[in-house]
This record gives sequence, structure tokens and C-alpha cells, in this order.
Amino acid sequence: MKDEYDFSKMKSRKNPYYSKLKKPVTMRLSEDVIDYFKAMSEENGVPYQSLINLYLRDCVAQHRKIDIAWKTGG
Repeated sequence: MKDEYDFSKMKSRKNPYYSKLKKPVTMRLSEDVIDYFKAMSEENGVPYQSLINLYLRDCVAQHRKIDIAWKTGG
């Protein structure tokens, strides 16, 4: 193994995993939602943030849409 390496002639390239990197976000979730995923997390040994991500990823893959009908006052 060399004491020093010369990287000046090395070509740069894009990170092949860039598209798979996760972006940190701040979300406000109901306590019961967090408790639900934390309980599932303990059962499966998977971090609850990962479970939430997996669920949302499944929603994207299945093109699930939510039907939100807001009540109008009156």
C-alpha cells in the first residue's frame, strides 16, 4: 500500500446510488400513526421510519390516490 495516492488525474463520475438516496424531511404525524408504526417496528425489527417509507413507496408503486372530501360549513 502506498503512503500517498495521486487522485489528480482521476475522472469524476456521478454517484450511481444518487437516485436511491433518501431526503430528510420534517413531517407532523398524529401520535396514533407513530404508535402504530412503532408497534409494527418492534414486531418486525425494522425501524419505524423505514416502515413508513416502505408504505409510502407502495402507495406510489400502486398509484394509490386518497379521496378527500372536505365538509363545507353551513
